[in-house]
Amino acid sequence: MEQRLTDDERLTLKTGAFGAVFLVSNADPGMFAMIRESIAASGALNAASGVVKDALTTGPLPRLPRDSALEIESVVLPALGRAVDILRKKSPEDLAVYRDVVLAAADRVAEAHRGVGPAEAAVIDRIREALAEPA
Repeated sequence: MEQRLTDDERLTLKTGAFGAVFLVSNADPGMFAMIRESIAASGALNAASGVVKDALTTGPLPRLPRDSALEIESVVLPALGRAVDILRKKSPEDLAVYRDVVLAAADRVAEAHRGVGPAEAAVIDRIREALAEPA
């Protein structure tokens, strides 16, 4: 049974999803690449449905640190883990949708500019781990 998400919970889902895209994009930076990547990511994020679509398309944009990849990761990866917990408790039927959308967006961003490089693949692996069910 689906329960309504709080504003904080929706922001957590958004921080994880948008942050994952930002992490992959930063793994191989470049201004023109960034534009192409953001268009690729928005297509994947728009494919969301239900609670996930609502969380990703409403409310404020998340504030992500901009100083270092490590600092960004220290915010984004825990947000992805919290998003998994939130959805497992409140809307379990949307958990797979969230995982699929975040990973699809990350993959599209990586492929949008010269294909998936080693740095991008490593970031996507960390994102996948953050989205995994706890053992």
